[in-house]
Amino acid sequence: VKGRPDFPSDPFDDVEAARRWMTTFTAWYNTIHLHSALKFVTPAQRHRGEDGDLLARRDALYRAARDDNPTRWSGPTRNWTPPASVLLNPGKPPRDQEKADTNMT
Repeated sequence: VKGRPDFPSDPFDDVEAARRWMTTFTAWYNTIHLHSALKFVTPAQRHRGEDGDLLARRDALYRAARDDNPTRWSGPTRNWTPPASVLLNPGKPPRDQEKADTNMT
């Protein structure tokens, strides 16, 4: 939040000013901002279950563009498969799993 260019450089005048700013920020974050972890759909679209259809249409568009002009593509199109789950703050793997992963390499 503090990294946003529109975050006030001075403290909020009062609690109501902070609430107004957060209300505006939350609306933008959930309904306008396209999230890379969600394959560039909004959290609201994901929550409403619209992401699958949007990403399928996007995938079809990319494939059609590649088929229309294959010389412009050096590889496959982007993976537009909806993520199975998205974690807000993914934690570290349990220590036992971390050790197992290290031993396999």
